[in-house]
Amino acid sequence: MEFINFDNVSDYNSFNNNETLHPLVSIVDLSKATPRRGTKMNFNLYCIILKQVKCGDLKYGNTYYDYQDGTLVFFAPGQVVEVTSNEYYQPFGTALTFHPDLIHNMPLGKHMNDYNFFSYNTNEALHISEKEKKIVLDCFSKIQYELEQSIDKHSKTLIASNIELFLNYCIRFYDRQFITRDNVNKGIIEKFEEMLNSYFVSDKPQKVGLPSVAWCADELHLSSNYFGNLIKKETGKSAQEYIQSKVIDVAKERIFDLGKSISEVSYELGFKYPQHFTRLFKQRVGMSPNEYKSLN
Repeated sequence: MEFINFDNVSDYNSFNNNETLHPLVSIVDLSKATPRRGTKMNFNLYCIILKQVKCGDLKYGNTYYDYQDGTLVFFAPGQVVEVTSNEYYQPFGTALTFHPDLIHNMPLGKHMNDYNFFSYNTNEALHISEKEKKIVLDCFSKIQYELEQSIDKHSKTLIASNIELFLNYCIRFYDRQFITRDNVNKGIIEKFEEMLNSYFVSDKPQKVGLPSVAWCADELHLSSNYFGNLIKKETGKSAQEYIQSKVIDVAKERIFDLGKSISEVSYELGFKYPQHFTRLFKQRVGMSPNEYKSLN
């Protein structure tokens, strides 16, 4: 399988037979690319691809949402992407790619971490409707317009502002996708709850410790960021808070076992040091485990 590094914008443009109009940013017409097959790509750029493929109708609950017009996938610097295909295929779609240097010392560069969908897995891509697709393409066209002008002191600010506008729309679209996937999300919440219940009746806490957000996400075959966002949208709690709530619920039952000390309960729950358990319990309940036990 071919392995390609995209260290700069011109590398990605050349790979897709597009002209480089600006050294740090490009709107790429993927239909100009030569047909290709399986490729492994290392991105040292930000790259967002609007895949123009027919995705079909997706049904959530009793409502159909038409996402035939495209899917958005997001890649960040340092990510390696593998396309597995033994047959040659013709790419179709539009990509926005930009180098991190474009947004250094700019408002967008200071809060790129807010757009954590760059860390989502490919199967957690953003499915967009026809109306949403028009907004995406309008943002792309504004960036393309700037690229076709002579570079002046306003170019960088206007391009970065339009990229920020586009990414902010993507946050809104993902919020919509979380809502329209409500039935699917509730299934994941149920699996998460079952997984935690099973975890605390096993010997895993003593062997492994407290379950981490990353471990839970991996068990559910989701990326940590997507899993965390989903839990927050559905429950109003962060995934970490949800896990801690489960720990406290289990602890409230076990501290009444007359044959066990607070230290033994803390060890059973996966705490390395009893004082860490006592601190968390007091933070969440408002009193120490012994005070709670005495009060009840």
